[in-house]
Amino acid sequence: MSIRLRLTLLYSVILALTLVTFSVVVYSVQSQSTLNEQKHELAGWARRAADRLQFSDQLQFDDRRPDEPPWPAFPLDRSETPTSTFGFRTPYVQHLYIDGEVIFRSDNLGEITLPLSDRGMDALRDGKPWAETAVVEGERLLIHTEPVVIAGQVTQAVQVARLLGERDQHLRTLGQNLLIASGVVTAAAFGMGWILSGLVLRPIHRITQTARTIGEERDLSRRVRYAGPNDEIGQLATTFNAMLAQLQVAYQQVQRSLQQQRRFVADVSHELRTPLTTIRGNLGLLRRGPSVSAEEKDDILDDMVDESDRLIRLVNDLLALAHAESERSLENETIRVKPLIEDICRQARLLEPDRTIACADLAEIAAVGDRDALKQVLLILMDNALKHTGGTVTVTTAVADKHVAIRVYDDGPGIDPDVLPHVFERFYRGEEARARPGLGLGLPIAKALVEAQDGAITVDSEAGQGSVITVTLPLGSDNTSEAFSQDQER
Repeated sequence: MSIRLRLTLLYSVILALTLVTFSVVVYSVQSQSTLNEQKHELAGWARRAADRLQFSDQLQFDDRRPDEPPWPAFPLDRSETPTSTFGFRTPYVQHLYIDGEVIFRSDNLGEITLPLSDRGMDALRDGKPWAETAVVEGERLLIHTEPVVIAGQVTQAVQVARLLGERDQHLRTLGQNLLIASGVVTAAAFGMGWILSGLVLRPIHRITQTARTIGEERDLSRRVRYAGPNDEIGQLATTFNAMLAQLQVAYQQVQRSLQQQRRFVADVSHELRTPLTTIRGNLGLLRRGPSVSAEEKDDILDDMVDESDRLIRLVNDLLALAHAESERSLENETIRVKPLIEDICRQARLLEPDRTIACADLAEIAAVGDRDALKQVLLILMDNALKHTGGTVTVTTAVADKHVAIRVYDDGPGIDPDVLPHVFERFYRGEEARARPGLGLGLPIAKALVEAQDGAITVDSEAGQGSVITVTLPLGSDNTSEAFSQDQER
């Protein structure tokens, strides 16, 4: 069963129950109201008749019982045609003694005697009026009995009755009309509810259709079109579109990652094949008979050592990338930047004694981060700069907007504008970089480590003007004496 049908049935049932309850209340109120009205009317007639009997001068208290009362009590309308054998609409009147003997009947009663129940007789003897319904000659009557007090005693009674058939017929008609009206209203409400629920749920159908289309076409660029109010349906459509946008970004990232992994596998395969092939070939030479000369053997061993070192560097780069991306927790300490950079520059000069490495313009500032991670980042940047230039490499520091900025300059050929946006992508290497050793993992590793320290790294370059890589880290507190003493102890 669809949600549209369930909703329509739900509020149709609620409406039907409401209408039934309303109809029952209206019917009950109308029934009781008309009954009370007739009781009140009959009680008034009976009291007036009893009063006339009590104060009549012609009334005698002896054993004689007159054939008729001295008053014209509700004469029969001769023009009235009864609705049945016993069906006059005018009131029926009966005058009787307390023992039940009838003194007088109205003309429309004929020979019929109005009944009085035992409970009514008991109430009459106590001097209390009594009203009840009874069926006479197949007709329902409302009978009011009023006691007549003579000389302080209840000796007689007056009964006034009216047919309830007309009232009952009106009530039956009212009940039928209420039932028919409730059915018609419920049916109309069901139809209108079905249409309205279809309009309200149309955005959900669009969402379902969009999801089905996306699943069939694998097109995450599709969106749900919704122009209604920002209600629950609107929020659902907005949330669904936002989810699709996030899925599209994630899917694109996965696609890029897959492309990078394929490129990585190709690069790693190429990098591994060369040293492994060389090592395998040299091993074959060593096993060849007759044995090679001592000089050739030394050359073969040197080649094998070089290729083994190359393999070790490759494995180390892969491990460094894995650690950088593992979101491992780093230390959050205050670091004196100047001594750290001077130490890195000293190591670089030892490895490249013929290169000019300028680290003189360094400020006495402190940054907040992880010392070992920052040192690894600066070593990567220094190695990258030395690879891409044959001239001077310069390192500077400065304070900018509550951050420490460390810049590494080189005066090399610069980076191609098409390559610049991709320099921090894992395994990405431009055409010129492919001519140099490496896998393109240095800058991605540096970026991951810097961001893990709540910092940022950027690259600016112009063709023929060299490049500058800037690392920014949170600025340390002014009181860095404890940190300075720790650096000096190291």
